[in-house]
Amino acid sequence: MTPIVDVFEGLGIALASGLLIGMERGWQTRRTPEGGKVAGIRTFGLIGLLGGLWGLIGQQAGQLVMGLGFIALTILVTSAYLGSLRATRDYGATTVVAALVAFSLGALALLGFETVAAAGAVVTTVLLGLKPTLHRWLEHLEREELFAVLKLLLISVVLLPVLPDQGYGPWQALNPFALWWMVVLIAGVSSVGYFAVKAAGPAAGTLFTGLAGGLASSTAVTLSFSRLARGRSALRPLLAAGILIASATMFPRILVEVAVVNHRLVWPLAVPMLAMTGVTAAAGLWLWRRRRGELGAEVALSNPFELATAVQFGLFLALIMLLAAGVREWLGTKGLYALAAASGIADVDAITLSMARLAKDQVSPDVAVDCIVLAATVNTLVKGVLVGIIARGAMLARVGGALAAAALVAGAWFALT
Repeated sequence: MTPIVDVFEGLGIALASGLLIGMERGWQTRRTPEGGKVAGIRTFGLIGLLGGLWGLIGQQAGQLVMGLGFIALTILVTSAYLGSLRATRDYGATTVVAALVAFSLGALALLGFETVAAAGAVVTTVLLGLKPTLHRWLEHLEREELFAVLKLLLISVVLLPVLPDQGYGPWQALNPFALWWMVVLIAGVSSVGYFAVKAAGPAAGTLFTGLAGGLASSTAVTLSFSRLARGRSALRPLLAAGILIASATMFPRILVEVAVVNHRLVWPLAVPMLAMTGVTAAAGLWLWRRRRGELGAEVALSNPFELATAVQFGLFLALIMLLAAGVREWLGTKGLYALAAASGIADVDAITLSMARLAKDQVSPDVAVDCIVLAATVNTLVKGVLVGIIARGAMLARVGGALAAAALVAGAWFALT
């Protein structure tokens, strides 16, 4: 027998869930004449409470009774919707579905899933309230991006679970499951920056563009802003700030990747990564405060969900993992340092993920941390070289000092450890 206190707690959550969803639905239809709504805040509250009561009855009478109650509510709400349809000509069925969700959440609250019911109510309400934002996002979503997302989801969600989770090839260095899982990880992190920049556009300003673009690719931001700086002396402090903010974003991104693959490396890496973040971010913010403004062009970022891009990164990651295993076998630790430095010229993600994985059972955590910091340092210096080649001296003077300071911080960390 369920304690009476638990029953009232569950009924309270059921009622609150219905009222929360009903508040959003009532606000959306607040200008609809009385009698023209399928359900308002009071009705939704009652539906949530009804779900809770029916869940309590179902505990005693069985799941069949629960199913019959859900069917009866579906018929009732659908009938009300059809009646409203004749008057309003509003063919949206969101309110009907929301009512069924409210009933289900109310039932869950009485079946022992109070946390799930409460969280479900909040998520449902947020989703309902995001209608304009979601519709606007869909309007700006290009066909190629949509199909790229669907293809990558198909390959990751369908293919990933069936890939063998064991080593193949020389030194058993190639694990298909681990390789593709890390590809999906990088695509997911990069997508946050890509779609953030795409949604906000250049009007968001350099600070946000550099921050979000750095999640996708700080090197791409560096190249784009360096090109924009040519012949635009007034914008150079602003663009230099964007490059530094994007570069600063790379270091926390490395920490996130390491935390997912091998959380034991996070604390040893935190000191150098956060110190380098602080140096570059402080310089970027200082430049940004001196000359605020908006960008006049889009940042050239490639779609991180593009299947070809994902496969290319997977092949590059496989090469790095194979080389790391071979170098460790042939040359020992010194060879890994050389590989990390060479990899950092082009990309930090592949060597970061490889070292984090190797640190589980094949190399010492200290060596893995050193290699990751070394790759990040080399990549930071390479950005300065790119700025100098593309945008020349004036831009390099603004960016180079901060990037060199970040490299010196890494050098000091190496000396102290």
